[in-house]
Amino acid sequence: MRKSGLNMEKLKLNNLPIRYKLIIHFLLISILPSIGLGLLIGWTVDRIVEERSNENTMQLIGKVNASLENEVEDLQKITYLISFDPGVQAFLNGSMNDPVQAMRGAEGREPAEYNIRKFLQGFTTLSSEIAGIMLVNREGEFISNEMYTRPGTAVKNEAWYKEAVNNKGIFKIIGHPYGRAVRSHVDYKESEVVSAVRAIVDPETQVVQGVVLIDLKLRVIAETARDVTLGKTGYLTIVDSSGETIYAPQHPFMKNIPKGLLTETSGITSETAAGRHLQLIYRTSSFTGWTTVGVFPMEESAFGVREITFNVVTFVFIVCMLGMTASFYLAYSISRPIGQLASFMSKAQSGDLTIRYWGNRSDEIGLLGRSFNSMLAQIARLLSLTELQARQKREAELRSLQAHIKPHFLYNTLDTIHWMARSKGAEDIAEVVQSLSKLFRLGLSKGSDLVPLSDELEHMVSYLKIQQVRYSSKLAYHIEVEPQLDELYVLKLLLQPIVENAIYHGIKERRGPGHISIEVAQQAGELYLTVRDDGAGMTAERLAMLQKRLAAVGSNAGDAGDIEQPLPDSAGSGYGILNVQARIRLTYGEPYGLQIESERGVGTVVTVRHPVVHDSYPVD
Repeated sequence: MRKSGLNMEKLKLNNLPIRYKLIIHFLLISILPSIGLGLLIGWTVDRIVEERSNENTMQLIGKVNASLENEVEDLQKITYLISFDPGVQAFLNGSMNDPVQAMRGAEGREPAEYNIRKFLQGFTTLSSEIAGIMLVNREGEFISNEMYTRPGTAVKNEAWYKEAVNNKGIFKIIGHPYGRAVRSHVDYKESEVVSAVRAIVDPETQVVQGVVLIDLKLRVIAETARDVTLGKTGYLTIVDSSGETIYAPQHPFMKNIPKGLLTETSGITSETAAGRHLQLIYRTSSFTGWTTVGVFPMEESAFGVREITFNVVTFVFIVCMLGMTASFYLAYSISRPIGQLASFMSKAQSGDLTIRYWGNRSDEIGLLGRSFNSMLAQIARLLSLTELQARQKREAELRSLQAHIKPHFLYNTLDTIHWMARSKGAEDIAEVVQSLSKLFRLGLSKGSDLVPLSDELEHMVSYLKIQQVRYSSKLAYHIEVEPQLDELYVLKLLLQPIVENAIYHGIKERRGPGHISIEVAQQAGELYLTVRDDGAGMTAERLAMLQKRLAAVGSNAGDAGDIEQPLPDSAGSGYGILNVQARIRLTYGEPYGLQIESERGVGTVVTVRHPVVHDSYPVD
């Protein structure tokens, strides 16, 4: 069994053309190893460069986080400096309202609140990145140069104040101040600043004395993150612990980063947004609680990888092209004449006997080519001779038939019988004789092969009248034709064999009266003559056999002797219909001819497909 399988594989390989065998051989010994080596190098370089790229990106993110931590740490130090100031302590303790303290302030010529404002203004002057500072005591009173609240607002009810109190003196960044009642004289937008708060706690009693609110301009964070570029279009974005975006460029790939993606303190993940596959590298700062995320398209994750891969692919491509070129040239020089000869044989097999092999080779292929040409010439001569003999035979049969009928004698005799019948009062006999006379006169048509369509239909009317006399009320007929088609020409005796079959094999075998209709129509530049009867119809076996014989007429399929063989379930052979098919095919060729549809007990439809002929030129 195994040996049989090996033989089958060997047989398949032997069936391949020589060109393919040479190409396969070259692929196995040179091109495939080159491709394998290129793929291995590309995969290794891709992995190493991607790892290095991710490490470098993580280091950049770490540096950005460190820079942001320094900025936030400076804010934290400022809150400590503010809380240690004696004037601020007095404001927080409520001693500024003491008359003694107020007197001291008056003696110093400067009120205590003015000193605190001046003290806070010093921080905003030294650090231009601070948008504003507000100091709030536990009574809800506040002091600030840059910030104010809307009338009727209780600062202690603000969310940022409560969050600072809950943290018990721990510095906290609360992000963008959305929905806050505190406003700035400069009128910064909420998205342009980041707020940080810290509660000032009495170190002995741990009681919250007040809260320091600082607004940091977002441009500090934006400048730090904007200076870092990842690939061509990558960028950095910063989100807080709740997933709110602190900073993002103007046209980000992702408007919001899902919180579920950033599950670790640092890592690499991917996401699809707007039909683009994005890679995300992130690291969370333990001090600020912010997460810096590097976002860039997958195709830009390792720009250097593509360049190296391109070089490797180019090298492999050049090697493959050189190898394939050499292989094809060698295979072409060997297999081209063989392929040409095989192509000529295939065309000859399909019926084109005019093809010839051209070549001046003196080897075995040249010998085969000359033998091939000689064989085709001999076949063409034999076919021409056979066709000529068949045509001569059919013409001789038709002329013999016409020669045996003496037209003038026949017409005169029928006219004599016609008038004798009328003189005796036998009108039915006179009508039959008259119809028979027209039938012969139109059938012979002075020896012409083409007759007007009107004559052919008149010929059928004469034939049907004779049959009506024979079958009496059992036969009815109807002819429908467009008037403009009467002047077209068709082959003579085209419909009579079809109608005869409809009567003898359809209407005759039917119970009760039957009907035959003849319809003529022009469609798409062709003439269609349809004979329809409601007779007994044909069995599927007989219909299939008749269709097979009709298809074989005019082709090399089948044997001419099959036409004489009787059809199943029938005493006849369908010779008349097959003769009509043969005359149409010999005159006009395919696809013209007959098409038959039939169903047992329903009836038969025969359609004649005939070209539109306007002149009665001799048929070649």
